[in-house]
Amino acid sequence: MPAVELLTFLVAVTIGVASYFIISSGQPERPLTPPLIALLLVANLVPGIALLVLIGRRVAKDRAARSPIGGGGRLHVRLVALFSLIASVPMLLVVIFASLLFQYGVEFWFSDRARGMLENASVLAENFYEAQRQEVADESRAMSGDIRYYLTRTRSDSREFAEAYAYQIVGRKLNESAIIQIGPDGTAQTLAMVNPDARDVEQRVSPAVIGQLARQDVAISETSDRVEAVTRLYPDQSIYLYASRIYDPQGLTRAKAVVADYNSLLERSRSLQLRFNAALLIISLLIVGVAVWIALTVADRLVRPVGELVDAARRVTAGDLSARVATPRARDEVGTLANAFNRMTRRLEEQRGALVTANDQLDSRRALTEAVLSGVTAGVISIDPSRRIRLINSSATALLKTGAASPVGRTLDDISPELAALLDGPEQEAVVQLSSGNDMRTLAVKRVVDERGQVLTFDDITQQLLDQRRAAWSDVARRIAHEIKNPLTPIQLAAERLQRRYGKEIASDPATFGRLTETIVRQVGDLRRMVDEFSSFARMPKPVFSEEAIVEIARQALFLHEVAHPRIRFTLDADPKVSEIVCDRRQIGQALTNIVKNAVEAIDQRPVQEGAEPDGAIVMAITRRPRSHLEITVSDNGIGLPMERERLVEPYVTTRARGTGLGLAIVKKIVEEHYGTIAFADRPGGGTIVSISLDLARLAELAGDHEPAGDKGDEAVPHKFTRTKTD
Repeated sequence: MPAVELLTFLVAVTIGVASYFIISSGQPERPLTPPLIALLLVANLVPGIALLVLIGRRVAKDRAARSPIGGGGRLHVRLVALFSLIASVPMLLVVIFASLLFQYGVEFWFSDRARGMLENASVLAENFYEAQRQEVADESRAMSGDIRYYLTRTRSDSREFAEAYAYQIVGRKLNESAIIQIGPDGTAQTLAMVNPDARDVEQRVSPAVIGQLARQDVAISETSDRVEAVTRLYPDQSIYLYASRIYDPQGLTRAKAVVADYNSLLERSRSLQLRFNAALLIISLLIVGVAVWIALTVADRLVRPVGELVDAARRVTAGDLSARVATPRARDEVGTLANAFNRMTRRLEEQRGALVTANDQLDSRRALTEAVLSGVTAGVISIDPSRRIRLINSSATALLKTGAASPVGRTLDDISPELAALLDGPEQEAVVQLSSGNDMRTLAVKRVVDERGQVLTFDDITQQLLDQRRAAWSDVARRIAHEIKNPLTPIQLAAERLQRRYGKEIASDPATFGRLTETIVRQVGDLRRMVDEFSSFARMPKPVFSEEAIVEIARQALFLHEVAHPRIRFTLDADPKVSEIVCDRRQIGQALTNIVKNAVEAIDQRPVQEGAEPDGAIVMAITRRPRSHLEITVSDNGIGLPMERERLVEPYVTTRARGTGLGLAIVKKIVEEHYGTIAFADRPGGGTIVSISLDLARLAELAGDHEPAGDKGDEAVPHKFTRTKTD
């Protein structure tokens, strides 16, 4: 919330809290004075109105900021201020007048004078009721003496007594009377009665009333509609005189109810004042809020046509010539401007349509060319006379590894200096060795030249050349193995037989004879191992797939070299999630053994330098990768990869003096038959990292897929050499 709105809100809250404490103080049953109430109402109303106006101003600015016109929304703010002023000033006057009128009326009706009048009326009603009681008691006492006098002159059942008795009742303004005698057994007997009602005798003279007469001469009581008095007719006899007078009890009840209601209203007078003024406050704020809302609505209606024109103009600036504005119904200046704007945009759209139609034809031709080029596996590059690339297809981008940024507009010298060297030469076709990072690719390039530039088309023939060399070497290996395999066994047997038969007969130099024969046997063994490698490369046996523990295979591959090379630290880091995979145990073990063997030889060839690691280290890691892939990495701190690392897996390519160049070729063939890939990378700090990635999902489909031993051919069965003893 901005500072001004926040400050106004705090002022409103402070005034509200102060008003609460002022109202809560003092006597709660006394109403507040009209000036104080009016002052508190205005003091709370002014900050509330100001806060509503500020909020309306903020809303107006936000609407103006979101409108196409933008800006500070001055028109909105002015209309909000104007409508708020028009609504607030008369409303404040009306509120003050209504509040004072109501407060003075409350003050008049709840003044001390009005309260005294009601209290006096209540006291008067109570005094009248008490006077009735006392008068009935006095009349009963006097009437008892007159009746005793009558009884001395006449009998109680005579006519004269009845007339005198009735005269007493009428003359004393009584409504009912009776002479009752209580017997020794407690039974009541009526001796005389005037104007009796339906009640029993016991209800008129009850034991409780008789008990009161023991303490006083007259017992006074009242019912819902009359005042009753009972007195003894003779002090020494159980004869009682009962008299009653009917009166209206509702008068006293109404007087008491009026006083009680007045007192209740007096206690709630302050609450009524607060409710009335709170209603005035809320209604006033609602009126101001409605005025602010009307101001915002009117401002929106005034600004909307101009905003539509601004928005349409911006769309036209952005290139959308289909932008139109609604024509107002009123024929005013805004409507004329809208019609002129629509005519202008319609004409611009027609002119651009003609240009777009012409360009579409050019684009369709270009799109056809690009579609053809995108479907071609060969790389195609179009170059202008300034040697800048005008067009390049996706195959060329992938072969040259230009990255995510488009090479269009850049010179060919920046992208590929090897291809740029052909632009100035006379050759139309050439084979180019392209170096991209650590990869070396062989490209067959063809060049076409015209007056608008040159077009280069090229194919990656690296794998094709590799397959050709591999096929050629495979045939050579098969022939060499066939030609060398046959004479090896007779040579070995002849050397062994010479050593056994003539070793003891040579007397001149037996040691030399023994060394020579042992050399022959050893060299024959080396030749046999070489022939075995030739045979393995020429035609490897078809793998037999089954579920095998890859971690155990890796551990055995490391163990074979760990015993022979104690100065090298061998480490196996296997992912716990890896258990068994589908593979050929013998071939995977052979591949891992060859890789570890190369790592050991690389460590042995490492020159000893100051500060270098004193001992070798080989780490084999087995990790489960996403999408059902298994990765096996072997890293060492040996001499690292040679310059021509892309040819490491080619047959008979080796960097070692006594190497055959078939180890990694066999490993690559094994990995490919297991639906995998092999990659070589430099180890940070020196050394090599060999990575094998296997597709476990495809391998799982090959479980149990193998041929019988009889179908593998003779070359797939290992040859066994047998010594024969001859005399």
